[in-house]
Parts: sequence; C-alpha cells; structure tokens
Amino acid sequence: KLANILHANELSRSLKEEGVNITVNSVHPGLIMTNLFRHYGCMARIFKVLMIILWKNVPQGAATTCYAALHPKLKGVAGKYFVDCNECEPSKLARNEVLAKKLWDFSNKLVNSAQNS
Repeated sequence: KLANILHANELSRSLKEEGVNITVNSVHPGLIMTNLFRHYGCMARIFKVLMIILWKNVPQGAATTCYAALHPKLKGVAGKYFVDCNECEPSKLARNEVLAKKLWDFSNKLVNSAQNS
C-alpha cells in the first residue's frame, strides 16, 4: 500500500510537471468482506462473524474509489489520499518525495530491463 501511494504521488507530480491534464489520487477502500476466506473451514466461520461486524460490504468498499474518480468537486484534484470518501493525510513515509522518486526510477529500470530481455 505504501508503494501504491508513493507511485501515485510521483505519477501525479510527473504528469503535472509535463502539463498533462490527468489527475492521480490514492484511495484506501478499507477492509472489504469478500470470499477470500471461503476455503479456511472453521477459521472462515470465525472470521465471517468479525467481518460482518467490522468490515465493509463490496459497495461500501467501492465508494471511496468511485468518489475519488467521479465526484465533480474533485475535478482537477491530484496527489491526494482518500479514506472513507474523505481526503486524509497519509503517513510521513508515504509523503516522502525522495522515496517516491526512488521507487519510480527503480520501477522504470525494471520495466526497461524486462522489455530489453
């Protein structure tokens, strides 16, 4: 998740610097109740009780992503982090521009080496 935020922030900065009219934001959908535990037997039953109480259903989990992508008031908003349909401050590490650039450069290096193989 940290890498996703760092990558999104660097992509947002890069696009803005190039004058590209595309916005990039990060979202945390929260814990979403899915069928991931369906093959865990007794553990699945225990987790299911906790999931029903504490976790979001799929539409609730999708809400923040839809909000960040589609809400008119966020038109032009870029480089932000959203949780539960609210802009939030990510961790200090996630806001580290030097680390974001290092990840960006490393990712590009890996992609380029794979393309040249």
